Amino acid sequence: MRDIANFDKIIYYSPGTGTVPVDQTRIASEFPDIQVFSDGQEVEFINQIPQASAVYIELGFYLELGSVAQLLDNLTYRTVAVLAPHLKDSEYHAWANKIIHGVPTQASNAESLWRAASSGQVIDENSLEEFWYEITHGAYGIVTRAKGIFDVNDGRSLYGDFVAGVPQTDFLELDLPRYLEGRPQRFSGLEVVGKNLDEAALRQTLSDCCLSDTAILQYQRQVKEILLEETQT
Repeated sequence: MRDIANFDKIIYYSPGTGTVPVDQTRIASEFPDIQVFSDGQEVEFINQIPQASAVYIELGFYLELGSVAQLLDNLTYRTVAVLAPHLKDSEYHAWANKIIHGVPTQASNAESLWRAASSGQVIDENSLEEFWYEITHGAYGIVTRAKGIFDVNDGRSLYGDFVAGVPQTDFLELDLPRYLEGRPQRFSGLEVVGKNLDEAALRQTLSDCCLSDTAILQYQRQVKEILLEETQT
C-alpha cells in the first residue's frame, strides 16, 4: 500500500466487518492520510468517491461478490482476487480482472468466521501471548487465519497477525499514543477463521485475559511513574 502515497486523496472501505474493524484500524494507524470507512458509513463513502484520486474496497470471503455492485453503479473499477494456488475455476476467477496467488493454505468451504470486539478492555500482555500461542497451535480448532488488535497493560495497542503456512511474526505495536487514563476509548478486537472452532472457549479465554479496573489503574500508575523517571534522566 505504500506505493499509493503519491495520490492526493485515498479512501478505503471494507464492508461486513461490523463492530470488529481490525483492518480499518490498522490502516488508519499506519496510513493516517487515508480516509477509512466502516459499516454504517456507506453514504459518506459514496459521497467521497467523486473527490478521491484512489478508491479501495476490500471484500472478505464471507461476502457475496455482487454485494459491492450497488455501491459502484456505473463507475469504472478493476477487480483483483488474492487466492490460494490450489483454488481453480472458482467464482473469483470469473469475477476478477487479475488473480494474485497467495500462500498455500488448507482453507475449505467448511471454515467459519468468529469475531469478538473487546473495546474498553485491557489485556495482560503475558496472558495475550499464551492465548495467541493456543490460537495458532490448534487449541480452539484448526485456525487458518487470525488477526486482532489489543490494548495491553502498559498502554500500548498491539496488532497480531497469523496465516497458516506463513512464518509467524511478533506482535506489532501500532502507531497510537499509550492509553494510560482508565479504560481505552478506542477499538480492540479479535477475528479468527478456521474449522471446528470452539467459539465458547475462545470467548471465555479472551475474557479471562482482561484486567479488572483496579489492576488497570495499578499498571497505568506504574507505567506513568516509569515514563516520568525516563524523562528526568
